[in-house]
Amino acid sequence: MNENRYHSWLKKHPSALEMFDEMIVTAKGKKIVVFLDYDGTLSNIVPNPDQAFMSKKMRRVLSEVARCFPTAIISGRSRDKVYGFVKLDDIYYAGSHGLDIAAPFQCIGDPKFQNKAVDKNGDEVVSFQPAQIYQPSIRKILDVLKEETNDIKGVMLENNKFCVSVHFRHVSDEDFPILEEVVKSVVDELEEFRLSEGKKVFEIRPDIEWDKGHAMEYLLETLGYGSSNDVFPIYIGDDRTDEDAFKAINKRGNGYSIVVSSSPKDTMALYSLRSPSDVKKFLSRLFIWNSSSNPS
Repeated sequence: MNENRYHSWLKKHPSALEMFDEMIVTAKGKKIVVFLDYDGTLSNIVPNPDQAFMSKKMRRVLSEVARCFPTAIISGRSRDKVYGFVKLDDIYYAGSHGLDIAAPFQCIGDPKFQNKAVDKNGDEVVSFQPAQIYQPSIRKILDVLKEETNDIKGVMLENNKFCVSVHFRHVSDEDFPILEEVVKSVVDELEEFRLSEGKKVFEIRPDIEWDKGHAMEYLLETLGYGSSNDVFPIYIGDDRTDEDAFKAINKRGNGYSIVVSSSPKDTMALYSLRSPSDVKKFLSRLFIWNSSSNPS
């Protein structure tokens, strides 16, 4: 990587660690809400997506932050899978790029997409799933892809309940064009779905007006902060799909959008962090700042 190019990029998207003291002045006295992606943000990107475990230190810091501020994880993974990685009950989870949300019971939103449920602590929550009607089509997509990619080595299909991930990290350069054509042809046959590409993965999801930005706004609303001028969301993510949330924060005119990247990239984020390790340091500083500002 060209370090000069990266340092030039940092002038536009300065390090949230280096700018922490300056950033926190703006947030002081406001209701901070923390939003996080999972892969590449709380855990490192790994060869096998099923082994994207977060470190014990990250879990401890995340738990500390969640005790201080409402905290949510918005991931492309299924909600159950993300919970299986994180294993913390005091966090709100949104899977399938925000198409599957477990929110507080004092929920506001379209009731036709909501179902009452009880979490492991016996508290009432609302499950919000605006893409429920697409599940039969998603199962069909998986069946077709399994058959069509059977002879392409290295493909890993992941059912994220309301979207499908086609991981190609282990697919050879020679086979990639074949896989790409297969995936595109499957999506083209189903007009109600759209295709996007992340880090070594194709994402197939319903073509509805809903993304991580909408999920963030929905959670703020359900937490009772929708009409509040004092709420201050902080969103940290590394993927293209997180750009929708960065855009939403920038549109609000308050809050911080932070991209996780060790190299220059086009982004709407205002600040940056280099790695999940830096994310852990940032969250730890946020916790320490809150503890010193609000001593018990």
